[in-house]
Amino acid sequence: MRIDKLTIGAALAAALLLSGCATLPPGSKPDPRDRFERANRSVYAFNTAVDHAILRPVAHGYVKITPKPVRRGISNFLANIDYPITILNDALQGKVHDGLSDIARFGINTVVGVGGLFDPATHWGFERHDEDFGQTLGKWGVGSGPYLMLPIFGPSTVRDAPAKVIDHFTTPRTYVFNTNIDLGLSVVSAVDKRAGLLSTDEMIDSAYDPYAFLRNAWLQRREYQVRDGKVPPDEAPKEDGLPTTPDHQPMPDHQPMPDRQPTPDQQSMPDQQPTPDQHLAR
Repeated sequence: MRIDKLTIGAALAAALLLSGCATLPPGSKPDPRDRFERANRSVYAFNTAVDHAILRPVAHGYVKITPKPVRRGISNFLANIDYPITILNDALQGKVHDGLSDIARFGINTVVGVGGLFDPATHWGFERHDEDFGQTLGKWGVGSGPYLMLPIFGPSTVRDAPAKVIDHFTTPRTYVFNTNIDLGLSVVSAVDKRAGLLSTDEMIDSAYDPYAFLRNAWLQRREYQVRDGKVPPDEAPKEDGLPTTPDHQPMPDHQPMPDRQPTPDQQSMPDQQPTPDQHLAR
């Protein structure tokens, strides 16, 4: 998703101003994976303030006034337009079978699915995969590095944050040079993604330490993604981790909605779907 440079600059400035006053909860111990925890907590506080003031209310309104089939079509379309990210990273990881399947899936949903509004490929047996450049780097042995909480974009790591730039230039959305269309796609993408996370709000808000809860769930799930689910039982995502919902699945930014089969790293919830790595404003 492209965001105006001035907006990013303002977000960074606000986050840096907050970084001096962040404190850890009483009795908490530093997490070795979170070397920049004080700064990260400040950015998290900023993101949460923006989310509660703007994004969450807009997402609630979107869900309330937009019929579920329409939301599903929008989510499918956004997932499909970003699907070349997965196809490229299939190739970079040497996943020939998955790559060919994903090319077919993208073609079917683009042509038969009317530009991706529908998902006939899932019904025809072409499973959806989820790959991005951060996972590719992890596949070839690049460590995740310390955890990072990015302004606006949310959870990431030292490895995954720069990898988002490669993903940005892989999606066709980057090459839409009409300002109005570009802005419209960015706004709809942000609202759709946030709407997909509404079902996780109560779980995060009720946690003793929401920041630590989100961090731990996100890092655990990210490792699960990088290893394609092949992790020791004690490292696998727990049932009480941050879930996803059937109406919205995380791709790098978007996933199709419930007419596809859920992947192993996702848990079903009632209305909307995303993931810890896509919580836009946390």
